Amino acid sequence: MTKHLSTQTGHAARKVLAVLLLALPALMAQAQGLRPSSQLRTPDASSGAAGTPGAARSSVSRQADHIVVVVNSEPITNNEVRSKLLRTEQQLSGQGAAMPPRSELARQVLERMISDKAQLQLARTSGIRIEENAIDNAVENIARQNQVSVDELRRRMVADGIVYSQFRADLRDELMVARLRQREVESRVTVSEQDIDQFLRDQEGNNDLSSLEINLAQVLVAVPENATAEQVAALQAKAQQVADRARAGTDFTALVNEFSDAPVKTSGGQMGLRSAERYPPLFVSATQSLRAGGLAGPIRSGAGFHILKVVEKRQAGMPGVNVTQTHARHILLRLTPQQGAVAATAKLADFKRRIAAGQADFATLAQENSDDGSAKNGGDLGWANPGMFVPEFEQVMNSLAPGQISDPLTSRFGVHLIQVLERRETQLSTRDQREVARNVIREKKQEEAYLIWAQETRGRAYVEYREPLQ
Repeated sequence: MTKHLSTQTGHAARKVLAVLLLALPALMAQAQGLRPSSQLRTPDASSGAAGTPGAARSSVSRQADHIVVVVNSEPITNNEVRSKLLRTEQQLSGQGAAMPPRSELARQVLERMISDKAQLQLARTSGIRIEENAIDNAVENIARQNQVSVDELRRRMVADGIVYSQFRADLRDELMVARLRQREVESRVTVSEQDIDQFLRDQEGNNDLSSLEINLAQVLVAVPENATAEQVAALQAKAQQVADRARAGTDFTALVNEFSDAPVKTSGGQMGLRSAERYPPLFVSATQSLRAGGLAGPIRSGAGFHILKVVEKRQAGMPGVNVTQTHARHILLRLTPQQGAVAATAKLADFKRRIAAGQADFATLAQENSDDGSAKNGGDLGWANPGMFVPEFEQVMNSLAPGQISDPLTSRFGVHLIQVLERRETQLSTRDQREVARNVIREKKQEEAYLIWAQETRGRAYVEYREPLQ
């Protein structure tokens, strides 16, 4: 994948493929060491659509259902809000986050559902359509993120009380709204060289510690509830061994994939760049003296033992000077009428099998088969900074340890097979810092544009409140 695969980054851009990144709802902080659960990371964890896969869960009572609000001509029922509210409370509780009063949380959940439904209705009336193969690809990516097959994903959904047909319908809604956002908001945002110059001038000399932003990665060794002292000691010893291996130079992503009990294990266990105030104080205090690349832990929380790595640390809005670069290569098969997603995926899966068996060479297969400009170099993409590739590609790339080859994954460009060759910590050049600054500015502009657009979409909708939530 050559630089044409670079794209807009940031919070708003990541919403474009929420089913691939599966961010937690905007009502709550991202996961910071949740206790392991049998529940799958499904589209219910996204804020993209009005529907929720968990609507079919049997754990929520169906008694005395009634319409709480009508958005244009579509109702939102009491049970739908209660179901969403219950899951939100469970996630907040599992994260150890401060719980607002239930009445206030219920109001926020309802308002979010109204906004989501208005956006979905607009997407439908705008003529946006989602093909079945796009939903199939999204299901495959969700299964891959949960490290299970599609069949196993379906089996677990049945066990969790999720109706598969409703799950696919909600995926369709999310993809539809994501495409609308991309068309109406993100594609219209531009960043000029003057914007970058002004941004860098504004940030010079900013040493305000209160505006600190950090991105932490973690390995969580979970401690079960009611664990005995012997069990706790054994798990602490295991966590210490993981920390020792990390400090000895073992790739942190590999340790995450092998040992972490955290629900979110993609992107090398990274929890995302955000204000230090949005991390647990325990995490902030353990890492406040560390620079990018530094390690802390094991430290104990209610969820278990955490080993933390500082991926990035910077003042809010400032481009990070120290970054983790990834050297990777890939094979891209573009989708055509003659070669659909299923055929391309099967072909790349066979490539992976042949490489693992020593029957083929990655670089040779890339030269002979890849539809990307990097084919002539054996698929080699060179050293890449964070944000250089489209989110759905970078998400998978970041989850790989050096030497590891991904399963076939689908992006807006086609189907890929990725191999990470190596990683390194480095300082950005002036040119790279300007590019990072461009992404920071774009992220801010996109977020501002999205909020305005969401408010306008909500304002144009006819909303009629009926009976109170019970």
